[in-house]
Amino acid sequence: MGTDGDVREPMPEHLFTVDATSAEQVRAMLAILDVQESSPAVRRLRDLTLDALSPGPGDVAVDVGSGSGTETRRLASLVGERGQAIGVEPNPGLRAEAERRCREELSVARFVAGEALALPLDDGSVDVLRCERVLQHLADPERAVAEFARVLAPGGRVGVIDSDWGSAILRPEADPETMSSYRAAALSRISNPHSGRDLASQLRGAGLMVDADVGSAAIVLQGEAVLRAGFITENARLGVDRGLLSQAQADDLLGSIRAAAESGEAFFAITMFAVIGRRRE
Repeated sequence: MGTDGDVREPMPEHLFTVDATSAEQVRAMLAILDVQESSPAVRRLRDLTLDALSPGPGDVAVDVGSGSGTETRRLASLVGERGQAIGVEPNPGLRAEAERRCREELSVARFVAGEALALPLDDGSVDVLRCERVLQHLADPERAVAEFARVLAPGGRVGVIDSDWGSAILRPEADPETMSSYRAAALSRISNPHSGRDLASQLRGAGLMVDADVGSAAIVLQGEAVLRAGFITENARLGVDRGLLSQAQADDLLGSIRAAAESGEAFFAITMFAVIGRRRE
């Protein structure tokens, strides 16, 4: 279909961890990442961020949490042989696949082990840095943003993209009490669920200048795609396990969503935000 409704972006968060190293887990992560990249919403926000960052020939460009390496390879094509495009990725399985795809495409991008909280980069060594949907997984995102500021060279630019799970909307809804408990369970699964709304403040807190324009795009799931994503069922299960929902409440909510999905009426959306920060010359 080629619409946002085909995308499984909001997925069980526990899958994307350094410890998820089995072949099956890596395949699952890559499948999710590859589907995400087909989302018009993701592509729009990536393009907007890249335009603002303006990587050019000779720049050192870094992709923090590089995953399958798609955007790192894109950076490599812009900085050229005189520059460097470095993907920082803690998961060895994803890093290996990124390197394989790099060889396949004859890209000069390279990938290193590391994480946002402790970048393996020298102070002031980076011209352009991007980080997409990583901070939501961190209990201490300010520490990561301070790392971004540390490695930026004078005049360096950073673009951070992240989801704000507090913006999530779901149709159909249950009664207010059930929905309040369901949302509490959903937010509890994510270390930093309101990441999107905090990006600008965190960049300013790290001493960076922040562009006034904040990019945004909504990932939308419709019909059966709402259930195929899996997170609705997982959130309800967690709500029951934690005593937030009764089994009857969870069953009623999932039943109504299942019926709506089958008729094409189910709807889910979550907003992603993109913020650009700059280090003073």
